[in-house]
Amino acid sequence: MAQPTNTFDSYDAVGIREDLSDIITNISPEETPFYTKCRKTSASNTLVEWQTDALRSSAANAHIEGDDTTADAATATSRLNNRTQIFKNAVTVPDTDEGLDKAGRAQEIAYQTLKIAKEQKLDIEKALFDNNAKVAGSATVARELAGAPAWLTSNTDFGANEGADPTGDGTDARTDETTTLIAFSQARFDGVMQSIWENGGNPDTVYLSAFQMNVALGFTGNNNQRSSVQAGDERVVKSLAVYVTPWGTIEFMPSRENRSRDVFIMQDDMWEVATLRPTKNIELAKTGDATKRQVVTELTLCAKNEAANGGVFDNTTS
Repeated sequence: MAQPTNTFDSYDAVGIREDLSDIITNISPEETPFYTKCRKTSASNTLVEWQTDALRSSAANAHIEGDDTTADAATATSRLNNRTQIFKNAVTVPDTDEGLDKAGRAQEIAYQTLKIAKEQKLDIEKALFDNNAKVAGSATVARELAGAPAWLTSNTDFGANEGADPTGDGTDARTDETTTLIAFSQARFDGVMQSIWENGGNPDTVYLSAFQMNVALGFTGNNNQRSSVQAGDERVVKSLAVYVTPWGTIEFMPSRENRSRDVFIMQDDMWEVATLRPTKNIELAKTGDATKRQVVTELTLCAKNEAANGGVFDNTTS
C-alpha cells in the first residue's frame, strides 16, 4: 500500500519530544564474594601484624614411675605482617550540572560517586586475589598489600617447570608456570583437599573462574552435582551446590576477579580484612566552577593461618 499524497507523517514533523527512559540500566557485575566472606577487623597502623603457631607432630609418650620430668622443647610463634593499601577514586562534575534536567538521576555528582564506590569495591576484591607481594611504600611509592597467592605454601598443586611456591610471608609472589599449564582436574583438587585436612584445615569455599567452574561441573562422586527439572516452568536447573569429599564438604563459588589460572580452596574464617580507614565519600576543596568528590578506603589482608587453605595453580584456561 502507498501513502496518500501530501500525507504529513512523523518523519516530516518538527518538535517531537524525545522518549528517553528515566531508568539507567547497568548489568556490570559488582559481586565481591571473597571480600564479603572474609572476617572484618580494624587496623591501627599501616603495618598490620599477627601471629601463627602449630602443634608438634604426635610421638610415643610413655614414662616409668617416679621418672624425673624434663621440659619439652618449646617453639616460638611466627610473626607475620601485611601492608595497608590505599584505594582511591575521584570524580569531578562542573557546577553547570546543577541546572540541568537529566534522565535517570537528579544529580550527576551523586550518581558518579556511587558508581566509583562500586568500582572501588571490585578493585579491592581483585587486590585480595592478586599474585602480588607487599610493598612497604615511601614518599614516592604507593603501599601495596600482599594478595592471597603470596601466602599459600602448605597445600598447593602447581606446574612442574617454573611453577613455585612463594616464601609464604607476603614478601614475594608465586612463580607462575610458563612452559606447560595443567588442566584443572578432580584428582588435583582432591589432592589439595587431602593436604589441607592433614594440616588441620576445614575449607568451606572454592573460588574459581567460570571456565574452571565448568570443569568442576564434570567432577564425579558424592553428591557434587544437582540436576533437577522444575515442572511448573519447564526449567532444567544444573548447579554445583556442594562437593562432598572424605576431607570435608565445600561450596563452589564462581568469582570474576581472580585469575582463571588460579583455583583457591579457602577456609574463610582464616582470612581477615583489617581496615585502617573504612570506605568514605569525601568532598574535596573547590578550585574552580566544579564539584569534586573522592571515595577512599585503606585496608589489608591477613592470612591468619595459611595451612588451613590451599590452591590449584597454573591451570589451563581454554
